[in-house]
Amino acid sequence: MTYTRYVALGDSQTEGLGDGDDVLGHRGWADRLAEHLAAANPGLLYANLAVRGRTAARIRDEQLGAALELRPDLATVMAGMNDVIRPGFDAARVAGVLEEMFEALTGAGAHVVTVTFPDIGRIAPLARPLVPRVLDFNERVRKAAARHGVTLVDTYPLEYVTDARMWSVDRLHASPMGHARFAAGVAHALGLPGSDDTWMAPLPALPPPGRWRAAAAEARWLATFAGPWIGRRLRGRSSGDGRAAKRPSLTPVA
Repeated sequence: MTYTRYVALGDSQTEGLGDGDDVLGHRGWADRLAEHLAAANPGLLYANLAVRGRTAARIRDEQLGAALELRPDLATVMAGMNDVIRPGFDAARVAGVLEEMFEALTGAGAHVVTVTFPDIGRIAPLARPLVPRVLDFNERVRKAAARHGVTLVDTYPLEYVTDARMWSVDRLHASPMGHARFAAGVAHALGLPGSDDTWMAPLPALPPPGRWRAAAAEARWLATFAGPWIGRRLRGRSSGDGRAAKRPSLTPVA
């Protein structure tokens, strides 16, 4: 299929955190996918409306209208993880917000792609109590995607997705390898020329870390990343405060 107008909606993963920096810019899986799309579809225009820290409802409220105005023939929607990790998470409500976006975008003629989330308890052991939330949410997203003909990239069954090499040191955002693998997964789901199922191949095994090294790593992560995140939540702040989309308009892929 030929695509001419790709619009990405989402939060920090789609913005590209973990693949670049705030000085030189973030690349991320959506930019990588746009490059793959442009290779197969010369003249492709691409917009990325994602902003870090956004919950599903804010993505709907702030990005959906803008996306519809851009009249995409391809849209990606990645939302919900910032809801999963917050107190008071309601899987039915958040999945319902995603379904609103699916319905609006597909109703406007866009081919929509979405994703399930991996086992976050294997990425950050302190997040294990949240795994039932992920399982509940993923199942609701699968059903909503099926109802609206949305292409689903199901990452949860893939064990390698929780490998530390797929994630940046904050364990919240994909590493460059993780972004590249996921972009390849979406390209494969779309059947783009040059794509295949190698994105699903397991990574070479690494020796397990010693008990004390693992404990020290958990302590460093808690102090460096989890602690500041909790502090922002207690102050009612978000990492996305004052930030805007990096590509709010459809422009050629450079």
